[in-house]
Order: sequence, then C-alpha cells, then structure tokens
Amino acid sequence: MPATPAVPEASRPLLSPVVRVRRRRRREGEQGGEGLVAAFFLAPWFVGLFLITAGPIAASAYLSLTDFALIDAPEWIGLDNYREMWGDPRFWAALKATTLYVVVSVPLQLAFALALAVVLDRGLRGLWIYRSVFYLPSLLGGSVAIAVLWRQMFGTYGLVNRLLGLLGWDSPPGWVSTPEYALWTLVLLHVWTFGSPMVIFLAGLRQIPRMYYEAASVDGAGRVRRFFWITLPLLTPIIFFNLVLQVINSFQSFTQAFVISGGTGGPVDSTLFYTLYLYQRGFGELEMGYASAMAWVLLLVVGLVTGLNFLASRWWVFYGDE
Repeated sequence: MPATPAVPEASRPLLSPVVRVRRRRRREGEQGGEGLVAAFFLAPWFVGLFLITAGPIAASAYLSLTDFALIDAPEWIGLDNYREMWGDPRFWAALKATTLYVVVSVPLQLAFALALAVVLDRGLRGLWIYRSVFYLPSLLGGSVAIAVLWRQMFGTYGLVNRLLGLLGWDSPPGWVSTPEYALWTLVLLHVWTFGSPMVIFLAGLRQIPRMYYEAASVDGAGRVRRFFWITLPLLTPIIFFNLVLQVINSFQSFTQAFVISGGTGGPVDSTLFYTLYLYQRGFGELEMGYASAMAWVLLLVVGLVTGLNFLASRWWVFYGDE
C-alpha cells in the first residue's frame, strides 16, 4: 500500500483563534494538575523540613547568641559564647582529639576496606556470605553494646591483655585507661567498621571493564602495576565519595567515646571528642547557648573540610569522560 504523502505546511488548515486558545488552556490545565499532584506528594517533606529541620536550625542559631540554661528564658549576649570558646582549653583539647581521630582513622579505614574489596572481587565462592559478614561491623560498630565490649576487651584485665600475657608480656597497660593509648583504641574501633565503604568499593570494582586488565596483562603488567595504573585511577570517584562520607561521620562520632570513657572524655581528655564536650556543656552543665555555638562551629569546620576535599579532588579524582 503506497504511503500517504505528507501534507505541506502551507496547505494544512489553519486553526481558528478560539480553538488555539482552548488547546492552550487545556495544556496549561494539564500542567497545573501535574503541579498540584507534585505539591501534594512533596508536602510531607516540606512539613518535615520546616518543622523538624529548618525550625531547630534557626532556633540553634539564635540560642548560640544567648545565655540559655533550659530553666530560664534565653538572655541575649551576642558573640560572648564564641569569645569564651576561644579561651576554653577543653574546647581546643576536644578539637585536637577529634581532628587527630579523623586524620588517622579515616585513611586507615578506607585503605583496609579497599584492600578487602580487592580480595573479594576475585570471585570467591559464596561471596554474598563474606560480604554480609564483613558488612556487619558497620551496623554494630556505633552501638552501645559494641562500645561496652570494646572497653572490656581493652581494659586492664581484658581479653587483649590476657592474650598479650600468654605471649610473654607480663604487665601490659590498661589501654582505655592510659592517656597515650586510649584514643588509639577508638581509632581501631573505627577502622573495624569498614563494612560500608568496603561494599561501595566492591560495587565500584565490578564496574571497571575487564578488557583493561586483559590488555595490561598482554603488555606484561603485573598485579601491582595493574592496581596502581588501572584500578586506583578508575576508582578515584568512589574513593572520593567514601572519603567525604567518612570524614563527616567521623567528626560527629559520639557513642564510642562516651561509653568507653564513661562520659568524661578521659583519661586526661584524651578521648574528649568534640560532640562529647558539646554534650557535656549542653546537657551536663545546662549551657545550651554555649553548646549551640559549638554546634555551629562544628558545622563550619565540617563544611570547610568538605569544601577543601572538593577543591583538592580536581587534581586526583578522574572521571570516565576526562
């Protein structure tokens, strides 16, 4: 059957102005209906944003400029909380301990997670079992139960010291009660929660085309060279993603330091994390204005560090279209 020839544009019947107006109004009505449906489904999110998120944020910003003890009404003091923070030695001790914790624990955790992901990427039998077992610490690592267990293990008479005693160390120190070692037990606990970045690394490794490895093998490249010249560059976006997430989460760490130190940040403020000191000033000493100011400083610090990470990513993160 011969095809129907296209009607030239000039020979098509012209629509009357009334019909064009009706069609335009119909299209506008359909678009308006879609907008109402979208607004209906987004309404719960907007309610949560303004009542649960935006409201407390605005209240915290106001309280950071007041002297507020929960019992009395807030008293406006301007920037006095921030000035007091500048001369507070415990504030600087908390910031130092938290920064050291982040700088040491995050790279170690990511390195360990990447190494394990590379091993699991070789196609082990029953991979889903290993993946589930290794992911389990990420689910339990932030819990109170694991923190209590960790404190018992690294105590003076804990499991770790008993094993060291069997190996010939007669009097090992109490790791969580010695200022020189207490923070490092928390670093080790953070490294142990490697499951979440490991699963993300494993997913990224599965996306790298195998033809790159085959071509490198033909050229005589060994496993180490293939890792540093193929795997690592192609995995830099995943590394950057995990780095940003883990840095933000590490700055907000609280439960481990609270449980292991008994809420004091000891010994000698060696485990006084920033969020723990914020908790002590806000809920222990009822200085909510000072605690709110500390929360805003933490927000600025995390935002600055995240911004620096994004700025530095221009020189070491490589995407597929580059």
